[in-house]
Amino acid sequence: MTTASLAGCFPPLFAQHAPADQGWQGRLGAWGRLWTELRIDVDLSGRDIQREFDALHDRIRTNHRTRDAMQPLPLHLHGLVLRMREADGEVFVYAIDPQRNRIVAHTVFNRLVEVDRRTDRHLRAPHTKVAHGYRRMGIASAIYRWWLDSGRSLMTGARQSAGAHGLWMALARDYELAAVRIGEHKRVEQLPLPPPPGFYAALDTRLVLVGRGCRLADFA
Repeated sequence: MTTASLAGCFPPLFAQHAPADQGWQGRLGAWGRLWTELRIDVDLSGRDIQREFDALHDRIRTNHRTRDAMQPLPLHLHGLVLRMREADGEVFVYAIDPQRNRIVAHTVFNRLVEVDRRTDRHLRAPHTKVAHGYRRMGIASAIYRWWLDSGRSLMTGARQSAGAHGLWMALARDYELAAVRIGEHKRVEQLPLPPPPGFYAALDTRLVLVGRGCRLADFA
């Protein structure tokens, strides 16, 4: 999918909107602990991520189509350069250390095969990897905030790492957080906040961060 065609699926970037209602934020503590007990089972700490990034960097440099599709991302973060590209409705963001000339973080905003076409227009599931030595620098947080501030929403995948879950709980202080279930015919159904115990054990229950100016009712 080209940049022009993808733009029709999402609102313009960096629109200004009123902040989301924060009235229920005080309940996040117990809710977050319950989710952690039942849904956190991803651990990437043992993987050689930098070797994977170096191989990715080589593929990008030798593929002129991918290289030419790169666009600068207007984020300034610890001297890193951020680039993005779009392909088949998914968005790929690369954080590059210009001093070492290597990719140090990579985020993919994945399409969700579990949802219907209407919901697909509004939601992407982010997945981020960060190399050792560049963690706890706020890279993933800055990229997710860029996405949400541009009026686009996020949904968790079936599983989260502990770090990803902590990031979502932190972002929920500034963006509307919702619990949903993927129901019949791939439609997203909103759950009460906090949702009843037992829903977390099923893989069809997810968290959603609603982008600025978006409404959950648009797709749930």
